[in-house]
Amino acid sequence: MNRYNHAIHKVFISFYHYDDQKYKDYIDTHFSGMIINKSVMNGEYNSENSDEYIKRLIREDKISDSSVIVVLIGKNTKNRKHVDWEIYAGLSDSINGSAGLVGIMLPTVRKDFYGKYNCNDMPQRFADNLRSGYASLYEWEYAIKHFSAIIEQAFQNRKIKRNLIRNTRIQMKYNRQGR
Repeated sequence: MNRYNHAIHKVFISFYHYDDQKYKDYIDTHFSGMIINKSVMNGEYNSENSDEYIKRLIREDKISDSSVIVVLIGKNTKNRKHVDWEIYAGLSDSINGSAGLVGIMLPTVRKDFYGKYNCNDMPQRFADNLRSGYASLYEWEYAIKHFSAIIEQAFQNRKIKRNLIRNTRIQMKYNRQGR
């Protein structure tokens, strides 16, 4: 147990490196003692390798023993094939079962007129699981204040809400418009 009275979990953070690295760095700096970070470090995998090889490395080296996937959702995250692959791998059965799934909306994503986030601004595989009730979604400010609790809840949900996982969508082959 750590200073927040929660178990330390292996967490994979999925995000768009180009736009949102500073938010990932914040989590690395402020919550390093609360989680075991399984995320891909910038430049860790050679982008010249085939997509299938990179997917396999990330799945086997990083995600297969992660208990929670945190998706940092910025304005271009929905367009990134690697984010889709990482969510897919986390929701797929592994030795430890499927990972819990948490989305954190970054300040770069605007709410609609009614103060809500639009599922079209999220990676679609994440949105599928938010709609089903498997995934949880938080705003950045709330998430950083309650980080340990939301990780613990996602860890519990992976067993309690397992039947709500939606992972049948075809994996993205290409990045979409945007960056």
